[in-house]
Amino acid sequence: MTTESKLTHLDAEGNANMVDVTDKAVTEREAVASGSVAMLPETLKLIASGGHKKGDVFAVARIAGIQAAKKCSELIPLCHPLMLSSVKVEFEIDESTNRVLIRGRCKLSGQTGVEMEALTAVCVAGLTIYDMCKAVDKTMIIGDIRLDEKRGGKSGEWRA
Repeated sequence: MTTESKLTHLDAEGNANMVDVTDKAVTEREAVASGSVAMLPETLKLIASGGHKKGDVFAVARIAGIQAAKKCSELIPLCHPLMLSSVKVEFEIDESTNRVLIRGRCKLSGQTGVEMEALTAVCVAGLTIYDMCKAVDKTMIIGDIRLDEKRGGKSGEWRA
């Protein structure tokens, strides 16, 4: 954080408020977030083989992540409702660390960024993997959730 950074969701008196984006330019914006779910090797194999009795874990988690991005403003109090033009949730199996890696990408043309939507997609996809697999593995750990990159708006491009 730089010394010129300030919390934009607080007014001069320190009260929470939604940022007014009325005068901001409409630009193409995109954000990519990532996270992971660590699990037992047997759980990872069960997911990878598609042998889970509840069905395709990745298909359900992908839909959950997309829905979560679309509902972000209902979950995070000061987020603006956005007309997302694209939400993608992807998974990668990392057998070397017994993790499912999750990546969420959100896009739109608008007056505010989509970082929170990408992060929410990743979080809820991870929670869905946990929910679907908790009967066979209660040791799973959801973590490493972060913003990887964003583009558009006044601040331009940023990469972790």
